[in-house]
Amino acid sequence: MDSHTLQQIETALFGFLPQGEYTEQKLIDAMKYSLEAGGKRVRPMLVTAFAVLCGGKVKNALPFACAVEMIHTYSLIHDDLPCMDNDDLRRGKPSNHKVFGEDTALLAGDALQTLAFEVLSSDQAAALAGEQACRRAVNTLAKYAGCLGMAGGQMIDLQSENTQVPLETVRELVRKKTSCLIQAACELGCISAGATEEQIRAASVYGESVGLAFQIQDDILDCTSTDEELGKPVGSDEENQKSTFVSLLGIEKCRELVEQYTAQAVAALSTFSGNTTPLAIFAMNLAKRRK
Repeated sequence: MDSHTLQQIETALFGFLPQGEYTEQKLIDAMKYSLEAGGKRVRPMLVTAFAVLCGGKVKNALPFACAVEMIHTYSLIHDDLPCMDNDDLRRGKPSNHKVFGEDTALLAGDALQTLAFEVLSSDQAAALAGEQACRRAVNTLAKYAGCLGMAGGQMIDLQSENTQVPLETVRELVRKKTSCLIQAACELGCISAGATEEQIRAASVYGESVGLAFQIQDDILDCTSTDEELGKPVGSDEENQKSTFVSLLGIEKCRELVEQYTAQAVAALSTFSGNTTPLAIFAMNLAKRRK
């Protein structure tokens, strides 16, 4: 999880955007605006980390890493729209629709989603990771991002507003809305390196567990942090009357769950023979984050 790898991801990410001047330049600028907002790059870093752990190269995994980040960024753009969470701030900057308008923001999300699969199925990706790996990566990312994955989780989230839902529904919501894309990142890293099925399954368990811990910690911070610290509006879950792990279980129990899921993630790494310490530390640091 080093700075050199992060720089490689950044360079590749913007290299996949259309270069030059186009009639639809405003759309490309809107896509770039949200990609430039940065964030922690959790998902692409996980792709490269699992690729290396399985004996692969960072270079060969970069198209896979960028595709996952494009899907994640599109989801954030759409999540902030007035018809969804209606948030004006994202990663400390005005949300995409506050800068470019709702119509352009909607299209920017759409375009990033399709660009992700263009990148995964490109000649460059096939030359680096192999055509079979690219085919599986397209299928894996589409499954985790689709109606029974991330998009489905967003639907459950919308349906859960202004109503009390049981804990299992909240767990399913979080697993789909947050964990699915993190699982996809971990699996894609393995796939890019030609990993075994056992390794891919272990990476999936790691991703699901990290995703649950990540979102529960996010819910805790939504109650305990400030807009400035978090880089986005806090208290939105309560304002939208959403059932969350915190609203159902309380902060202390949620902190216990974060520790439990983080331990599960670390335990899943025992399947791998390489150096798993960076991924273990990564999971533990996410659990302790304050923004």
